[in-house]
Amino acid sequence: MKKTLYKIIFYIALICIVFGIFLFVGNFAANNIGVRTENIEADIRSSQSINEDWIVDGNVGNTAAAFISYPKNNSDHTFSVYVKHSGVSFGYFFRAGGSVGEIDDGIACFTVSGCDERAFISMNKQKAVKLISAGEEFELDGEKPFAIVVPVNAGNVTFYDSYGNTVEYNEHSM
Repeated sequence: MKKTLYKIIFYIALICIVFGIFLFVGNFAANNIGVRTENIEADIRSSQSINEDWIVDGNVGNTAAAFISYPKNNSDHTFSVYVKHSGVSFGYFFRAGGSVGEIDDGIACFTVSGCDERAFISMNKQKAVKLISAGEEFELDGEKPFAIVVPVNAGNVTFYDSYGNTVEYNEHSM
């Protein structure tokens, strides 16, 4: 009787260990519990076939992450938006990505249903240098593309160029 109980406990422990290995290693973890913050860039490069010589830059918030990938000459781009699901989730899940003309020529705002944050992504050809949202001011490099995450409830978001002119953005819901 005692020997059978030890065998049952041993097999249950073994199953838990094997399940734990599958859970935290490989694609199983990425697809079921999310990509950890420190692994997002590697996931972008791998899943979207981003060259090693491209720059990957972005911002990670509490519920969303936004990234833009581009070559040094700014001739092309790929964007990536990740979201963190509520509940049992230890990372971010890829939601959208690719290339959009609005990112190339202007600023695109991506809002994901049920997400507390929204992503602003641009190649910054309009040379935006400042973002103001809910009284907070964020400085941007007018010479570089950007991807930034801002809370949805932050009210109006306004971008400015170096001359103080407002720069418009286009909203997309996902």
